[in-house]
Amino acid sequence: MDYAKHRIPLSPLQRVILTAGAAAISFMNPFRGDMIACLAETTGTNALSYCYRQMLSTSEGCRILAEKPRISSSTIDFSALKRLPAGTLGRTYYEFLDVNNVSPDSRTAVRFIEDTELAYVMQRYRETHDIYHALFMMPTTMLGEVSVKWIEALQLHLPMCLSGAIFGAYRLRPRQRKLYLEHHLPWAINTGLRAKFLLGIYFEERWEQPLVDFHRDINIVPLISTENVYNEM
Repeated sequence: MDYAKHRIPLSPLQRVILTAGAAAISFMNPFRGDMIACLAETTGTNALSYCYRQMLSTSEGCRILAEKPRISSSTIDFSALKRLPAGTLGRTYYEFLDVNNVSPDSRTAVRFIEDTELAYVMQRYRETHDIYHALFMMPTTMLGEVSVKWIEALQLHLPMCLSGAIFGAYRLRPRQRKLYLEHHLPWAINTGLRAKFLLGIYFEERWEQPLVDFHRDINIVPLISTENVYNEM
């Protein structure tokens, strides 16, 4: 991807104004993905530098940065993922996309990050976000989104993820809030701190791996039993 083609240079003042506006709109409407993406870019430089260093610290992460794979309908054979055995990472990801009617093609191109390497790290995060939902077995409900955001905040240190985790919780309904406080929040914090660095995982090379083995490799204990995942999705 030619990040220079999409890049929009910002002065310090423009960055402040854009950040404030994106934050206000995202708070009022958490479903404005364009504003959330904008906020992530204008506030995420230090966090992306941290993520880049973390990726460089492992051979798998280094290969991702060197090869710069993309996740889209033009790079992933989703029909092949559909044919994989039930319980594999690739099949679980395909079923998540199908059940929730989402597509990796909908992810916004990076526009406000000057460094090309960091721009790719941000793009990689956006394109793997749905994989996180699938492997954690978290639906696209507000409760599922907040839970994943806590894991991302602890792993990636992106301010947007932390603010989404904190403020998103205020929108939970009473029953959801009870589940959140008693189960999802403790699990998400523990997972974010204990799991291997997610951006350093070459998911495309692991599609055929059984999800239970993947969880063991990455040090993840799912909140929802893998035996029940297909009934939940």
